[in-house]
This record gives sequence, structure tokens and C-alpha cells, in this order.
Amino acid sequence: MIPTPNEAKVLWEDYSLPDTKRNHCLWVAHLAVWFARKISSQGVSVDAGLLEVAALLHDVDKAIPRLTGERHPDTAVRILRERGMGEVADLVRTHPLHAILDQNLSPKSWEEKILYLSDKMVKHTIITVDERFALWRAEHLPPAAISELDAAYPLVKLLENELCSFIGMQPSDVVKLASKDETSTMNSPV
Repeated sequence: MIPTPNEAKVLWEDYSLPDTKRNHCLWVAHLAVWFARKISSQGVSVDAGLLEVAALLHDVDKAIPRLTGERHPDTAVRILRERGMGEVADLVRTHPLHAILDQNLSPKSWEEKILYLSDKMVKHTIITVDERFALWRAEHLPPAAISELDAAYPLVKLLENELCSFIGMQPSDVVKLASKDETSTMNSPV
């Protein structure tokens, strides 16, 4: 089952998603739908409805206690499957930073690539991948997380280049245009 965006937002309440994460998810959904429209205009089929809902729910596990052995987004994937949202769970599964380093998890479909990149281009608003990685590095992360960032960065940049080149734009243009776009299926990204 693929819920509506409003049904997806009910899960935010059910799982006490913090307001800052709700805002992040709204912006990720806004950017993902924007990318989907741009890519679809090039004749490629993208399931924007699935993508929007997955973007709204990609961080739904941020305030949920994890089971032993789970890391983000394993808990989200588990609860989405328990609620009969397997297709959404499959997409959410491929969005964390470490996924791009694992051939079994790395984004392959257009929907997976768009969700992954949209998440990496949003903190509190839409920004470039370079800006997002700079923010992560400023967080004074543990050595293992820094190693993961360093390993993922060139692959994320390749993905950013792939999607931006496909729609004929620079990342900075995507930030400007997508941030101002009011035609998203979202009522308001903030």
C-alpha cells in the first residue's frame, strides 16, 4: 500500500517525529517531487506519488527506539513493512548515506536515486551536496562517521552530477529553482 501524503504525515504523530525532522522531510519531499517532474519531462517514467510518500517517511524512525542490530533506517523499514507499506519501505531502505557504499543498497532506480540525492541536498532547506557535507563535517563526528563521509562523498557527487546533468542544470541552479518552485504537490515546504 502506498499511503497519501496526509496519511504519511499521520505516522509522524504516531512515532513522535520531531518538528525539525518533519521540516527536513517536507523539504526532501518538495525537492524529490521537483526532480521527478524535471526527469519525467525528459520522457522518463518516475513514480512521483511513491517518491513523495517515501520522502515524507524516510526519517520516521528518528525518535523510535531501535531493536538490537538496527541502524537508521532499519527501524523505519521495519515499521513501514509492519503497516503494509512494503513498496515505500523498499525505497526508504536505500536512502541513508552508507547505502551508496553497499552494492546491495545503493540507489539504482530513478526513484531511489532521487530520494537519496534529495536527502543529501536538504538540511533545513535545499542546499548543494558540498554544503551538506560541510555541515556534516562541522558536527565533529566520530572517526568512523568521518570515514563514511569521506568514502561516500565522491559517489554522492557523481550522483548529483548524474541527475543535474540529466536535467541540464548545475546544482546551484537546482537549489535556486527548486527552492522557489511552488508547483510541488506539497502544500508548502515549510
